[in-house]
Amino acid sequence: MFGDLFEEDYSSVSNDHYGKGRKLKTKALELPAPRGFTNLSGIRNQGGTCYLNSLLQTLHFTPEFREALFSLGPEELGSLEDKDKPDAKVRIIPLQLQRLFAQLLLLDQEAASTADLTDSFGWTSDEEMRQHDVQELNRILFSALETSLVGTSGHDLINRLYHGTIVNQIVCKECKNVSEKQEDFLDLTVAVRNVSGLGDALWNMYVEEEVFDSDNLYHCGTCDRLVKAAKSAKLRKLPPFLTFSLLRFNFDFVKCERYKETSCYMFPLRINLKPFCEQSELDDLEYMYDLFSVIIHKGGCYGGHYHVYIKDVDHLGNWQFQEDKSNPDVNLEDLQNEEEIDDPLMILKAVLLQEESNLIPVDQLGQKLLKKIGISWNKKYRKQYGPLRKFLQLHSQIFLLSSDESTVSLLKDCSLQAESDIRGNDPQLLKTLTSEPPGLNDRPSCPHWFDINDSRVQPIKEKDIEQQFQGKESAYMLFYRKSQLQRPPEARANPRYRVPCHLLNEMDAANIELHVKRAECDSTNNNFELHLHLGPHYHFFNGALHPVVSQTESMWDLTFDKRKTLGDLRQSIFQLLEFWEGDMVLSVAKFVPAGLHVYQTLDGDHLTLCEIEIADGEDIFVWNGVEVGGIQIPAGSDCEPLLLNVLHPATSNEEEECQQLIDSPHVFPSNAEIGSVFTAFAIPDGVILVNKTESVGEESWTTIPKEDLKKTFREQGLRNGSSILIQDSNDGNSLLTKQGKWITSVNEIDWLQVKNLCQLDSEEEQVKISATLNTVVFDIRIKAVKELKLMKELAVLALRFCARAFSSCGKRVPFFIAVRGPLTTAAPPAAEHGLQTRRLSSCGSRAQSLRGMWDLPRPGLEPVSPALAGRFSTTAPPGKPSAEDSCLRPIDRNGKLLCPVPDNYTLKEAELKMGSSLGLCPGKAPTSSQLFLFFAVGSDVQPGTEMEIIVEETISVRDCLKVMLEKSGLSGDAWHLRKMDWCYEAGEALCEEDAALKELMLCSGDTLLLIEGKLPPLGFLKVPIWWYQPRGPLHCWKSHQDQTDCTFSQGGVWRADSIQDAPSDAHAEVSLRYLGDVEISEDATLGELKSQAMTLPSFSEFSIPSPAFLRAWMVESKRPGRLLRAHYQQLREYKLGQRTEICLEPLQKEENLGPQHVLLRTQMRLPGKRAYALPVDLVWDTARGWTAGSLRHRVADFYSLPVEKIEIAKYLPEKFEWLPVPSWNQQITKRKKKKKQDNLQGAPYHLKDGDTIGIKNLLVEDDDDFSTVRDDIGREKQKEFALGKKKSQEALRVRSGDVPSGAETPARPRGPEASLSIHVGSFR
Repeated sequence: MFGDLFEEDYSSVSNDHYGKGRKLKTKALELPAPRGFTNLSGIRNQGGTCYLNSLLQTLHFTPEFREALFSLGPEELGSLEDKDKPDAKVRIIPLQLQRLFAQLLLLDQEAASTADLTDSFGWTSDEEMRQHDVQELNRILFSALETSLVGTSGHDLINRLYHGTIVNQIVCKECKNVSEKQEDFLDLTVAVRNVSGLGDALWNMYVEEEVFDSDNLYHCGTCDRLVKAAKSAKLRKLPPFLTFSLLRFNFDFVKCERYKETSCYMFPLRINLKPFCEQSELDDLEYMYDLFSVIIHKGGCYGGHYHVYIKDVDHLGNWQFQEDKSNPDVNLEDLQNEEEIDDPLMILKAVLLQEESNLIPVDQLGQKLLKKIGISWNKKYRKQYGPLRKFLQLHSQIFLLSSDESTVSLLKDCSLQAESDIRGNDPQLLKTLTSEPPGLNDRPSCPHWFDINDSRVQPIKEKDIEQQFQGKESAYMLFYRKSQLQRPPEARANPRYRVPCHLLNEMDAANIELHVKRAECDSTNNNFELHLHLGPHYHFFNGALHPVVSQTESMWDLTFDKRKTLGDLRQSIFQLLEFWEGDMVLSVAKFVPAGLHVYQTLDGDHLTLCEIEIADGEDIFVWNGVEVGGIQIPAGSDCEPLLLNVLHPATSNEEEECQQLIDSPHVFPSNAEIGSVFTAFAIPDGVILVNKTESVGEESWTTIPKEDLKKTFREQGLRNGSSILIQDSNDGNSLLTKQGKWITSVNEIDWLQVKNLCQLDSEEEQVKISATLNTVVFDIRIKAVKELKLMKELAVLALRFCARAFSSCGKRVPFFIAVRGPLTTAAPPAAEHGLQTRRLSSCGSRAQSLRGMWDLPRPGLEPVSPALAGRFSTTAPPGKPSAEDSCLRPIDRNGKLLCPVPDNYTLKEAELKMGSSLGLCPGKAPTSSQLFLFFAVGSDVQPGTEMEIIVEETISVRDCLKVMLEKSGLSGDAWHLRKMDWCYEAGEALCEEDAALKELMLCSGDTLLLIEGKLPPLGFLKVPIWWYQPRGPLHCWKSHQDQTDCTFSQGGVWRADSIQDAPSDAHAEVSLRYLGDVEISEDATLGELKSQAMTLPSFSEFSIPSPAFLRAWMVESKRPGRLLRAHYQQLREYKLGQRTEICLEPLQKEENLGPQHVLLRTQMRLPGKRAYALPVDLVWDTARGWTAGSLRHRVADFYSLPVEKIEIAKYLPEKFEWLPVPSWNQQITKRKKKKKQDNLQGAPYHLKDGDTIGIKNLLVEDDDDFSTVRDDIGREKQKEFALGKKKSQEALRVRSGDVPSGAETPARPRGPEASLSIHVGSFR
């Protein structure tokens, strides 16, 4: 039918390379993963077989088809073992289908393979990589099965289940002779274009009659002349299973290209076909059909992907919703070890995250993708997702393309959670499914639906099917089964039901083999190597650990099961060493250039090695936790040793400096001060220059200012291999004058600006803190406190920090604290408790940094009791917060304080840019289990009025609301919370009051709005009601107060500035007046909603006889949108959301608009003026079609004008244009009329209720201009806006150095279409 509907560009792939596509089948030889929590098996995609997988799953979940196939034994079909014998007649296709269905039912694997089945089709690897149309496959596969089953008891299997008949009748109007013709069908093809749904399409096909009259008469054989006749079609015989193929792909004969219909096409879960059948005297149950499968196509007409929604009739699967606990931190190596590499969204994010700036040219992105996963985008993803640039454009919520689409980056607020719209790839990893109440899923009446997307199987709810009514991802084939078909009780939840014995035995043996192999693989995969370094075999010198004898004798290799606990590892080491004195402490160590360094001590003997994140090949240092060889060992990342190259001047015996530099390696702790270099080389004073690169360059040296000599090596960004030059400050003859110039300023981008917002006494308002991307926020905060001269608070912070650390270890460690100024104490004198303090009276005196203070014991200082340290007061003077209770908060361009940054984050993790501003603010930053939220009262939020709060992420919405009300000083329970959306407006309400904030996906930095008014109960709607009274002769209802000249300036009125004396302004924005809110059940009717609205106090101003004199509209973009008709229809059927607003329009008389009626606002052109008269309502009956001729006749009758003397046009308010509706005078046949060539419901008119139609009387005015003065002004403003936007884009291109291309790239010619076929042997 469509042939190669989804062709691929293979021009860049050689034939030899492309021929290797057969290797995709080797994946079946790998050990398959077991079934997931649904206990259902998917089908692996061979490269382009998603259409085949969707159809096979539908047939598999048709129990009657599956069991009929299973009923055919080897005596009829033959055996697969004999397929290669020349004389054996083996029906391979039914046998392979039997085997595949048995695997889907019984084999414990995540996904089955169709490689053997496609081999039986005679397909090559090229065919498996090429996508086809699933509707075409359905017919070809059924034809192949019928041919394969000839001569067996299953020869009528397809006809028995899927065959139906249609009768076409032509009735002569003269002699009443009936001429009929019967047609067979296996599936029904129904139209999508210009049809609202399946019921509408069936009505057009099997209820409406085509009349032959006028110039299109019918030749009656009985009358033997041309006569008037009526042609109709009816369903004569209905099969047990009814398949509908939707015609979503059409051809545009103007543009000469295919296109996909993405309009809304509704289909019911249960359908009654009685109105469409020839014989309708049977009971209604005979005509009832239930939907059980929906094959969905995602994409366009030249590329896409298929998956299927299936109803589990026999309840074979586990229909349970579980929370997805996927880790949002994506690592590329983890992706390559799993099948997540099949998701291009995940892999592209991972590649971009590895770039330092997250910015990369699009061409290089494709190259990096090829390098990382070993296959190009065109070969792996293009067939399913299209070109790379198009894929990036479609996911603009994640990727940011430059204006010329040459570079791409990740958006700042991007996170790896799904998006609702990429579900065709791998959205299950990103989406959290809502859990059902216990026991609900086990009810027999509850339908079990699953989304089967190749290998992935996920449970869905029945209401999710509505999402496939329209759009790029929409329903393509519908499968219904007769409601009277009942399954036997023994088939329920029994996958072994009616499966032949030989297949049961084969699957049982395969499961046993899989179990054994998985156990072996599990044991192999869970063992890893550990390198044990024994403390007695090491000694500490030059800042790191080194082996006493050799590395081989000091390190032991141990193979261990990572599922065992740390206590098991400790016990195993005890047994290996046979003897060990004292405590045994295990610490993670790593080799650095200086030697072996100890980082983290492992605690928690009950935890497994996986839980404490021990990696394969980890170095474990075994010691007593305190010292090695009598020397106390510094541990942790803070004091990591750095191996630096120090260049210092050589001196003679007379201590005279020579013009020669000595380069010597030296090790320093990373938390030591830069000034300690002078002490290490016995140099009293001088100037220090640093080179952070490994090679000494001409302009790479940076001078360290004297005030920065107290900064640590880590704060200065030095790393292993960096170089330091020591220069005498009094030497005017620099050692670098011959090599280059000095650079005496710190790099401009290596700093952050911190403002003092703590309300503490400080000499400085703001300071610049030098930092790197790897600097920890805690270090920046402490440095800011120091440089803002908040030393008193800092000293107290250090004291409490020490006390907490010592209390946790329970040991008395000698230390001292350097302070400026007196300490506030609530304890007795410090000397009584053995505490000594040392005052630094001079600002130039060196003070130890906070970290490492307690590492170096000072002689003559007594140890401090932890209890005493805890008694020192940290309370600042009244009204002023202490420096301990402070945090750093980013400041945006508008001066707003953003969410506090956790102390343990690095600048890179916090996504802070160099040069940005931070505020040192009172209050602590939220922990990892807390949320920092902004909130405000009301929906009209002004900048700076938001309040802040820190709550636990597990707190419920109800408790969070109480806390916010208490902090706002509000009372009462008539409040609810709404989340501010991206437009800074009140979004959807947080309806689930018992749900935790974490479950609702709230994040730190989100803004919640306290809205007055209680949320309606479940099943109820709270609908705002507006009053809408357009100007015109038919809308003359008056309120008790004359409101003709009133101007509502309150927020409750939306108003337009139109005046009655200016007819050209009749198209201006309408005026809506707010009346109040109505709380009503979703089961109530539209009439009941109108009646309840009339009881509002504000409604008493209007004299409306009854609800029948009110017309209801949904409010869209502050104007009437969709018309709500059917007075007795339930509100639930209108699918009104929680944010739906209704406006009521008064009527002069009752109206009863049917589904075929369209309400239009007509305006007559005023002769000699570029203006229109006031609008008048016109009801147009479209039962005979949405044609231009029908509309013109209706308008002419309404205004009592000849139809040939009027011109009409539709007004497009968003473009300020009038679109003329042409007069179709040419003679066309009835058959052409059926094609609806002039349908006004489709493009470009898209006519709907409430549209404005302008009418021109050609008897008094004969020109082609429909526009008004207001339209000219509006178009001119739009041109100015577009010109300004174009200039800004061009300026952006010039700044980025991009040259726009003058010529468009010619479209690539598409290859020839390839037909789909299945090769079947002859069994006649």
